[in-house]
Amino acid sequence: MRRQGSLVQEVYFDSQTLKMSILGLKKKQPKTFKVKVITMDAEMEFSCEVKWKGKDLFDLVCRTVGLRETWFFGLRYTVKDTYAWLKPDKRVLDQEVPKDSPITFSFLAKFFPEKVEEELVQEITQHLFFLQVKKQILDEEIFCSPEASVLLASYAVQAKYGDYDPNFHKPGFLAQDELLPKRVLMQYQMTADMWEEKITAWYAEHRGIARDEAEMEYLKIAQDLEMYGVSYFAITQNKRDTDLLLGVDAQGLHIYSPNSKLNPNKSFPWSDIRNISYSEKEFTIKPLDKKKDVFKFYSSQLRVNKLILQLCIGNHDLFMRRRKVDSIEVQQMKAQAKEEKARKKMERQILAREKQMREEAERAKEEMERRLFQLQDEARLSNEALLRSEETADLLAEKAQIAEEEAKLLAHKAADAEQERQRLEVTAMKTKEEKRLMEQKMREAEQLAVKLVEQSERRLKESDHLKQDLTEAKDAERRAKQKLLDITKTTYPLIPAYSAPPAPPEATDFSYESASTRLDFKDSDMKRLSMEIERERLEYMEKSKHLQDQLKELKTEIESLKLEEQQQQAGLYSLQSEARGYVQEPVYLPHSNRNSAYMSQMAYFEEV
Repeated sequence: MRRQGSLVQEVYFDSQTLKMSILGLKKKQPKTFKVKVITMDAEMEFSCEVKWKGKDLFDLVCRTVGLRETWFFGLRYTVKDTYAWLKPDKRVLDQEVPKDSPITFSFLAKFFPEKVEEELVQEITQHLFFLQVKKQILDEEIFCSPEASVLLASYAVQAKYGDYDPNFHKPGFLAQDELLPKRVLMQYQMTADMWEEKITAWYAEHRGIARDEAEMEYLKIAQDLEMYGVSYFAITQNKRDTDLLLGVDAQGLHIYSPNSKLNPNKSFPWSDIRNISYSEKEFTIKPLDKKKDVFKFYSSQLRVNKLILQLCIGNHDLFMRRRKVDSIEVQQMKAQAKEEKARKKMERQILAREKQMREEAERAKEEMERRLFQLQDEARLSNEALLRSEETADLLAEKAQIAEEEAKLLAHKAADAEQERQRLEVTAMKTKEEKRLMEQKMREAEQLAVKLVEQSERRLKESDHLKQDLTEAKDAERRAKQKLLDITKTTYPLIPAYSAPPAPPEATDFSYESASTRLDFKDSDMKRLSMEIERERLEYMEKSKHLQDQLKELKTEIESLKLEEQQQQAGLYSLQSEARGYVQEPVYLPHSNRNSAYMSQMAYFEEV
């Protein structure tokens, strides 16, 4: 190709632009300026030096992204009603970049490969191409049929969500994702759920495909589309303004009619082009075959001619580069990428085996769980039948137990009633024995009372005799004293006070002594008799008091026995009513008039 003239013109225009920019600059410029770079999935801001060229900024962005296949990409910016690519060999501020702060650039693919599977080495390169091509398809910059759109959407979903899992990916999980061009959505009268169902049907078949593989499959399908990698420019074939479209891609130059971007009217492969040149607005394509006519066309702006020339030079260089042996750097990158792919493939295989084993284990587990659930259902039914049988048996056993407990309770009550009856009989026997003892005590008391009465009567008689004797003794004493006084008066006259009494005669002395002796005897008997009477009276009083105490105790015992007998009789009646026929009829002890003898004797003793 003849590039010298075009390069001279380009340098001329660049020098003119540089002069204008220098004149427009202020005398004092800042040392740095802000730059904002937008990639397909991120935004970055950098602080650049004023002297930086386009290559410095581009290399900084590539290092930040981790991109080594830099020849496909460039920094694009908007200028007036078109766009331009940042030139690597010129200072950034010397180009027609926007004067905004920060200056905005888009990091995009400038050139497209012929075969993505062979040329795209790095995974990040594949990912950036995938995002850009997908955006162009959704923005309808690349025409895609509805069937191909659904298939591409399924690979995009596989790249984003991984393997399809019906338990996780419920209906409606794609509602927020933009997967199909609006033209396809409007072409058919289908709801979003229907489109999602179609995409999910394809998506389910991509199981086991990794993200980079899904993106590569997406690009392999997209590269076969007619508008893939083509940059379109409006041109005219002659000065009469016959509108045409010029398409520049990795394979060559194509001429399209304005209404059809799919099928070119004429194509110029890079291998058939000998030279491309332009002079102001005129572009000239010279075929390699000199016999063929030279193709000329005109563009509306000089800036567009520069852009077309840049794309033609870049695509032609890549076209020639693909036909040569790869450089050492590319070979190393491919080797590393191959090793990385092999490693990832092995990891994916291991992961797939583990996943398969896990799925098999899960299926076996599900089968075991299903079998377990089946067995559990059978066991549950058996348990329910068994429980019903057990409940019936338990009910019968409970009824039998209740009947047995009632029988035991009645037997226990009967035994208690029998024991109570026996106790009452023993108590009755004890009562009879006590009654007998009480009767014996009463008889003894009666006998003692009779004896006391007899002794009392005897003592009374003796007392009467003693009183009579005492009375007689007193009378005899009085008579004796009277007689003595009479004798004294008659026998002895009155003697003077100071004369000694004469000696009585013998007979008189004897009778006097006899009388004195009898008098003394009577006095001693009276004292002794009085003392005996007093002692007997005291003894009688003590015995009477003791007898009264015994009578009170006997009365108290009789009352307590009567109360206890009534309580025992009432308890026996209650036990008989509880036994309900299991206890024999109680022995009723007669109680009427059984204490009449006691009461008569007590009345007698009270009278005594």
